[in-house]
Amino acid sequence: MRADIMEKIVSLSDGEHIPELQQYLSSLTDDQLTTVVTNSALKGKDIGAMVKSIFKGSPPSAPEGASRRLLLYQHCIPLCESGDLQTEVASDIIGLLMLETHNLPGPSLAQLASLFVDAIKLGKMGSGKSLELFPTVLTALAATEALSYGKGELSGEEYKKQLINSLCSSRWDPQCVIHLTTMFRDVPLAPEELQFLVEKVLRMFLKLDLQEIPPLVYQLLLLAAKGCKKQVLEGIISYFKEQDLRQKEEQKDGESMEVEVQSIPQDQLRHVEGTAILHIVFAVRLDQELGREFLKSVKGSQGELCPFSIALLLSVARIQRYEEQLFDFLKGAITKGFKDEHLQQGSKFLQDLLPQRCSLAQMILDTVKNRGMLVWYLRTPSLTFDPCSVFGWDHVTQGLVQLGFILMDAFGPKAGPFGKTATEGVNATAKTPTQQACRLGGHILLEGFKMHEPIRGEILEQVLNRLVTKTASPVTHFIDLLSDIVVSAPMILLESSSKVTETFDHLSYLPLATVQGLLKAVQPLLKVSMSMKDALILVLRKAMFSSQLDGRKSAVTGFLLLLKNFRVLGSMASSQASQAISSSQVQVDVHSRYNSAANEAFCLEILSSLRRCLGQQADVRLMLYEGFHDVLRRNSQLASSIMQTLLSQVRRYYEPEQDLLPPVKLELCIGAQGDQVFLQEPLAHLLSCTVHCLLWYQGMRRSARPNAGGSDDDDDEEEGGFQDELQSILESITRRMIKCELEDFELDKSAEFSLSSVGVKNSIYAVLVMGVYEVLIEYNFTKANYSKSLFEELLELFSRYNKLSEILKEKSGKGKSSKSPRSLLSMGFVSTLLTALFRDSAQSREEALLVLRSSGDFLRYAVSVALQKITQLEETGHTDGPDGQNTDKTFHHLCDITSVLMWRYTNIPCAVEDAGKKEKRCSVSLLCLEGLLRIFSTGQQRYPARVAQLLSAIDLSVEEGSDHEPGNASVTEKTAFYIRQFQRALFTQLNGGEEDFNSKEAQLLVNILSVLSRQLEPSSQQFVQMITWTVKICKETSFEDIAFSKGLLSLLFSLHVLYKSPVSLLWELCQDIHSQLGDIDQDLEVEKQSHFAIVNMKTASPTTLLVLSQVGKVLDEVDWLITKKKGQLVPDRLSSGDATQAAGQQDPVEKALTLQLGTLLTALNELVQTALPSGVCTNTLLGELSRTYTILTTLVKYYIQLCSGQQGLLPARVEKLVKLSGSHLTPQCYSFITYVQSGELAGGGADDKKKKKKEGEATATASAKLLRETKAIPNLIYSIEQYEKYLITLSKKSKVNLMQYMKLSTSRDFRINAATLEAALQEHDNSQQTIASQEPEQSQEPKKKRKKQ
Repeated sequence: MRADIMEKIVSLSDGEHIPELQQYLSSLTDDQLTTVVTNSALKGKDIGAMVKSIFKGSPPSAPEGASRRLLLYQHCIPLCESGDLQTEVASDIIGLLMLETHNLPGPSLAQLASLFVDAIKLGKMGSGKSLELFPTVLTALAATEALSYGKGELSGEEYKKQLINSLCSSRWDPQCVIHLTTMFRDVPLAPEELQFLVEKVLRMFLKLDLQEIPPLVYQLLLLAAKGCKKQVLEGIISYFKEQDLRQKEEQKDGESMEVEVQSIPQDQLRHVEGTAILHIVFAVRLDQELGREFLKSVKGSQGELCPFSIALLLSVARIQRYEEQLFDFLKGAITKGFKDEHLQQGSKFLQDLLPQRCSLAQMILDTVKNRGMLVWYLRTPSLTFDPCSVFGWDHVTQGLVQLGFILMDAFGPKAGPFGKTATEGVNATAKTPTQQACRLGGHILLEGFKMHEPIRGEILEQVLNRLVTKTASPVTHFIDLLSDIVVSAPMILLESSSKVTETFDHLSYLPLATVQGLLKAVQPLLKVSMSMKDALILVLRKAMFSSQLDGRKSAVTGFLLLLKNFRVLGSMASSQASQAISSSQVQVDVHSRYNSAANEAFCLEILSSLRRCLGQQADVRLMLYEGFHDVLRRNSQLASSIMQTLLSQVRRYYEPEQDLLPPVKLELCIGAQGDQVFLQEPLAHLLSCTVHCLLWYQGMRRSARPNAGGSDDDDDEEEGGFQDELQSILESITRRMIKCELEDFELDKSAEFSLSSVGVKNSIYAVLVMGVYEVLIEYNFTKANYSKSLFEELLELFSRYNKLSEILKEKSGKGKSSKSPRSLLSMGFVSTLLTALFRDSAQSREEALLVLRSSGDFLRYAVSVALQKITQLEETGHTDGPDGQNTDKTFHHLCDITSVLMWRYTNIPCAVEDAGKKEKRCSVSLLCLEGLLRIFSTGQQRYPARVAQLLSAIDLSVEEGSDHEPGNASVTEKTAFYIRQFQRALFTQLNGGEEDFNSKEAQLLVNILSVLSRQLEPSSQQFVQMITWTVKICKETSFEDIAFSKGLLSLLFSLHVLYKSPVSLLWELCQDIHSQLGDIDQDLEVEKQSHFAIVNMKTASPTTLLVLSQVGKVLDEVDWLITKKKGQLVPDRLSSGDATQAAGQQDPVEKALTLQLGTLLTALNELVQTALPSGVCTNTLLGELSRTYTILTTLVKYYIQLCSGQQGLLPARVEKLVKLSGSHLTPQCYSFITYVQSGELAGGGADDKKKKKKEGEATATASAKLLRETKAIPNLIYSIEQYEKYLITLSKKSKVNLMQYMKLSTSRDFRINAATLEAALQEHDNSQQTIASQEPEQSQEPKKKRKKQ
C-alpha cells in the first residue's frame, strides 16, 4: 500500500496534475507521509522524485503546504543523521532540501534552526551529514524581516546571532566538533561571532582524541579565511605546547617512579604534530595574510616559543618569501636568549628576581630529537602512521640544517689582525653568546646527521665546501663538526667517501691549519678505507712538489699523520699510540694481510718521500723534526730508518775535528738571497728531535730487554750502530760547547743585532746557539744520573746560554721587541727539572743537586721556562716539543709543575730569604706565583672538567701543620682550601707595613684569588666567607698602591654581584671618593667618611672609574628588566581587568628596579658633587649620567604605556624616584657641568699648591682639548630634557603632578656670573675712549675674553 502511495504521488507530479497532487497529499496523515518517505529513502529508490513531488504539492504560500514542508524537513534531517541511509541517498535528500529552504516562512525557519541547535546540544549529529543544510537555514533566517522571540520580536539577523550564541555556549559532543567547524565555514559570521566560535573550537581541542586534531586544524585554518587568523594560530600552537609539557611531565614521573605512565603516546603526538605542521604550511602558502599574522605572532611572543612553534617556524621558513625574515628572527632570538642567560648568570639580583626559563637552544635541540624519534618509529614495522606527518617533519629537518649553517657562518670565529685568530683548544668551553650560538649550530647539524638519513649527504657536502672555500676566515668550528661526525658515524660516512676524496684534491691550496684539522678529523676513515687512503697519498705526493710553501707543509703534515697511524707489525703499542687510535672509535678489523705486509713497505716509502723535505725551506724541515718523535712513539719499528735519517742530517752540520771550535757549522744553517739573510736549517730543532728520539729509543730498548746485560752492542750493530755514533757526537758537542766562548760564534757584546743583513745573521746565530745549549742541557741532565761533576758541566752550559741571553736582551731592549725566543726544553723535562730542584729530598742526590740549586740564575731560568710553556698552553692549547699535542700527558705535566710551584712559594716565601740574595730569590717566588696564576687560568679555560684533578695535584704541596682538605672533597671545598693558603700569604704582605709591601706579589695574589673564586659555588658557605674576607681587607687596607687597590676592588665587585646587588656598596664607595677628593664647591667642607680604607687621595680617581664601570653594569640590568616588562605589556592588556587591579599595587620587578635606580641616583649624587680630576673621570661620569637619564626616560615611557587607558595610581616609589632625580640629582648635574666647563678641574685646596706651574698648564691644555672634542655635555643636557619632556606626558596620564620636583636651570643656555660681569663692565667703562680711537681692535677683544673664560 505504501508503495502505491509513493507511485501515485510521483505519477501525479509527473503528469503535472498539481491540484490533484495537493488534494491527495492533504488526504494523507503525517504518519503515512513520513512512513512513505522513510521506506523510499531506505530502499534508495525514487527518493529524489518523491521529495520533489511533495514540494510540488505543498505550496509554501498556503499554511497547509508550509507545515507539510516543515514536516518533511523535520523528518528528513534525523533520518539522514541516523546512519541507516546510503551516503548518496542522504546527499540527494540534503541537496533537495537546501534548494527549497529559501521558500520556507520565517517561523518555519526558526523551528528548523531550533531543531538543529537541540540536536547538536543532545549530541545527535553523529555523521554531520545534515549539518550541510544548517548554513542555508541560518542564511535564510537572517534574511527574514521579523520573528517573534519571547514576548517581543527580533529581526532575522538578531535571531541568528542569538542562535549562534546559544550554540557556542552549550556543550558539544566531541564527535560533532569537526562537522560543526566545517559547517560554520559556510555561515556568514560577524567578527565578534567568529571570535566566539574560534574560542569555543579551541577549547574543544583538549576533549578530542589525538588523531582527530589534524582534520580539525585543517578545518580551523579554512575557517580562518574569515578572520581571527592570529587567534587560530596561537590556539593551535598553545595546544601542542601544553601536550609537549604534559608528555614531558609524564616521562619524568615515569622515570622517577620506574613505572611507564603515558596518557599521550609520544609516537602519536609527533605524527599529529607533523600533520598539523603540514596543514599550516600549506595554508600559509595559499594565504599571504595568514603568513603575515604568523610572523607577527611569532615576533610578539619571543619568550613563549616552544618545540612545536620552532618546528612550525622552520617549516614556514622553507617558503621563499618568509625565509629571510624568519631565519633572521630565529638568529636574533637565539643570540638574545644566550645574552639574557649570560646576564642572569652574572647577577644574583636578576636570578632572584626572574625565574630561569627553558632556553631557546634547548627547545631547538628538542625539535631535532622529536624529528629523530619519528624516524625511529617509522622503522618499527608494527606501527602505521599517516605519511603526511613525515612530509611535515621533512620541512622541519631541512629548516634545521639551514639554521645550523646560518648560526655557524654568522657566529663562527672571525679572522683577527694579520689573519690570525684566537686558538680554541679541544676542551675550551663556549663562553660568549656568539660562541654559544655557533656551538648550538654545530650541535643541530651533528644531531641531524646522526638521526636523519636523507640530509646526511647535504650536511657533509656543505661542511666540506666551507672548508675548501673559506680560506680567508677560520674554519675550526667546521673541522670540529666534521671530527664529531666522523667519530659518531664513521661507517655511514664511508658511503660518502667520494665527497671526502674530492676535498683532498684541494689540500695543497688550503691554509696549513685547515689541512691539519681536516686530516686529523678524517684519520679514522683512512684506517678503514683503502681507496680513501690511496687517494690521499696521491694528493700528498703531488703537494710535495708544490710551488707553494704551504702546499709542501701540508704534504709533510699528511705523511706524518699516516706514519703515526699505520703501525708496522711488531711496533710497541705504547700508551700514546693507544690513546691516539682510541679517539677514532672505529671498531673495524681491516684485513690483517693488508695491515702487516703492506704497512711496512708503505711507511718506508713515505719516509723516503719525507727525506726530500730535508733539502727544503726551514719551515718544512721544522715540521718534520717536530713530527718525527710522535711517529717513533707510535711506530717503533720505523726507529732504525728515522734515526739513520736524523744521523745523516746531523753529520752535515757536525764538525768531526775534535780540536776545532765551535763543534757545529753555523754558516751552513743560513742562506742568502740578494741582501736578504734567512734561516736554512733549524739546527737546534734538529738536535732536539735527535735527542728526544734517541732517549726514547734507548728507554724503549731497556724496558723491552731489562735483563739483556751487555747485548746492547749487538743490538746497535743490528740497527746500524747509530746509537753509539749519536751518543759520541752529542758528548763531543757538549764538551766543545762548554769550551766555546761567544767570540767563537762571532757573537760578543760588540756584535750587531740590527735589521741589516749582518744583524739578522747574528740574531739567527744567537737563537741557534741558545737552542743548542738548551738541547744539551736537557740531554745531559737526563744522562747525568745525578752526578755532581756532570751537573757542574751542565751549569757551565747554562752559564754560556745565560751570557748570550743577557746580550740578546740588552741589545733587543734598545729595539722594538724584547721577547725572548721560545725555549726548546720539553714540557716533560721542565716538570722533571723543577721537581728535582725544589722537591727532591733524596740524600743520595742532595750533593749533586746542590750544584744546581746554588745558582739563582738557573733556578729563575727553570721557572721562567715553565711559565713560558704554561702561557703557550693557555694561548694555543698545546706546547712545543714531544707530547706537546697530547692533552693527557700535557695535563699530567701541568699537575706536577703546579705541585712544585705551590710548594716552592708556600715554603720559601720572600720574607725568609737571605738578605744578600733577597732580590734574586724573591723573583723566583714571584715567578712561581705568576706560574700558578697562569696555571689556574689555563685549567679553567682548557680543562674545565678536570679542575678538581688539578687542585688535587697540589695536595702534597701544603704545609704539614695546615688544615688539610679531604681527598674526596668537592671542587668548591678544594678551591676554598687553596684560597685560604693565598689569603694567608696576602694577609702576611698587608701586615708587614707599607715599606715592606711587595706590590707585584700582592697583585698576583689578588689575581689568583679572582681566578680561584670563579670555581666557588655562589650559594656555598665558602663563597660567603670569601666575600666577607674581601670586604674586610678593603675596609682595613689603606696602602696607596693604585694597581693593588684596583685589583682588590675588581675582585670585590666580581664576587658581590653573585651575592647580591652592588648598589649599596657603590653608594658607600662614592661617599668615600667624595670625602677624599673634596667638593666642587671649594668653600664647602665635606664630612669625612671612610667606609673603605682602600679609598684614599691616591687611589680615589682609579676607584671612580671602577665604580662607574660597575654603575654601567647595573644600568644594563635595569634597562634589560624594563625591556622585559615592556614586552609583557601587550599580552597583559588582553585582560584589562587584571591590569587595572595590578595598577594599584606595584609589581615586584618594578619595585626592585625602582629601588635599584633610587640607590644609584643617590650614589651618583655624591659623585657629581666631587671635585674629580680632569680627563677620563669627568668624561666617564658625564657619559654614565647621560645613560642614567636615558634609562629613567625609558622607565617613564613604560609607565606612560601602563597608565594609558587605565585609571590606576602611579606607585609611590616611582614618584619618590622622580623627586630624587629632579630635586637632588639634576641641579647637581648642572653645577657639575659648570664646574667642568669653567676649568676648575682639580679639587682639594692645599694639595693643588704643591703642583708645579707646568703641570697646571698641561692640565688646562688637556682640559681644553677634551672640551673641544667631547660631546658628553650636550648629550647629558639632551637626556635630561628628554626625561623632563616625557615626565610631562606621564603627569597628564597619571593625574600626578611630577613636574613640581623639576627645577629649570639657566646652565643649559646662559651662565651669567654677577662678579665677572661687574668687573667686565667696569673695565669696559675705563677703556671706552681707547676702544673708540682704535676701532680695528674692537672686534678682537671680546674674542680674547671668551678664550680666557
